[in-house]
Amino acid sequence: MPSRIPKQSLKGSAKEFPVESSGPVAFVSRRAADRLRAGHVWVYRSDVEEIAGEAGPLVTVADPRGLLLGTALYSHASQIALRMVSGELLGEAEWMDLLRKRLRAAVALRKPLLTQETNACRLVFSEADGLPGLIVDKYGDLVILQLLTRALDRDAVRQAIVGVLKEELAPATVVERSDPRIRELEQMSTPPAAPLYAADSEHPRTQTDFMVNGLRFFYDANAGQKTGAFLDQRENYAAAARYAHGEALDICTYQGGFALHLAQSCPRVTGVDVSRAALEVAEKNLAANESVLRGSHVEWFEANAFDLLRDWSDSGAAYDTIVLDPPAFAKSRRAVEGAVRGYKELNLRALKMLRPDGVLVTCSCSHHVSLAEFQQVVAAAAGDAGRRLRLLERRGAAQDHPVILTIPETEYLKCLICRVE
Repeated sequence: MPSRIPKQSLKGSAKEFPVESSGPVAFVSRRAADRLRAGHVWVYRSDVEEIAGEAGPLVTVADPRGLLLGTALYSHASQIALRMVSGELLGEAEWMDLLRKRLRAAVALRKPLLTQETNACRLVFSEADGLPGLIVDKYGDLVILQLLTRALDRDAVRQAIVGVLKEELAPATVVERSDPRIRELEQMSTPPAAPLYAADSEHPRTQTDFMVNGLRFFYDANAGQKTGAFLDQRENYAAAARYAHGEALDICTYQGGFALHLAQSCPRVTGVDVSRAALEVAEKNLAANESVLRGSHVEWFEANAFDLLRDWSDSGAAYDTIVLDPPAFAKSRRAVEGAVRGYKELNLRALKMLRPDGVLVTCSCSHHVSLAEFQQVVAAAAGDAGRRLRLLERRGAAQDHPVILTIPETEYLKCLICRVE
């Protein structure tokens, strides 16, 4: 067991620390220390017992006995106060070197996924790539990054990330997009209006086309949700198309991801979304794939999913394939009860509308609703609808969104493909 050295320089802290640290030290509870030793990387504010010294973006983390746990990114505003980046004691220069190294490794992991058929993917998936709070997505020749924690909200970090992306991918443009809700919670600065990098600085590109499974999609770096599109469903799009048949309905279609894939197998597809702006992009995407989707009629409806499914199911509308891909209903554990009700209502209405031997593709991206809970909800909906469901496939996010078993938050997307009997 390492000897503990009193740190008198830490503003009078009574704690002892086994390693000389010139920077601030966060002492965490035993519960948090056990969680970190088990492989998680988060420490909640309620588990930070003391911060000795003036905390900056990077802090050393110790357990209640003063034993080193590693180095973390610190946020004074977030409920997630500490995000571990190493089990070792790191200084600023060492952390920046590690950031570059892990970023290169993450990009190298995805390069084999990039082909003529698919030239878009998630390059960095935050904690799953050892880079907490960093999201990087590639859409064709544009790269979009999001910084989701205050400790990364620094010009030096942006410069390091852009430097690696230029070396590894030679993008046309690198754009930073913020998540307004996270930016407010983390008390982060407004991201730069101009691209972080543009190969053509006089006329920086912020729009492009990108390919997913051989289909073409329009992309605008200044519009849309998240980083602009959803890449985690890529493999589920293809799986849904394999089972789809007959008349198809895509609920919460957004920009037409599932709908256009279904149109490869179905003669008639209806996509529904509450966002007119999203459906306008979906129409552009449909036009871009007309030569591929010959023989299929695709139409769009602007409507609230719950209202439309209630009205259509009550009126006796029937389909052979239905996809349910709603936004996250539960952004916190407190919201789970309401989310479960929402999922059950959507699935119940869909099951009432499916013809015998119909296919249901139902999804949840709410981390706080577990796979077991989601399956139970779908099963309960089937019971209430008097339908028998045969599970064909149980799926998750695409492989560019890796799951770390000791960080359950990385496994958030659930996708069940079922046949209705």
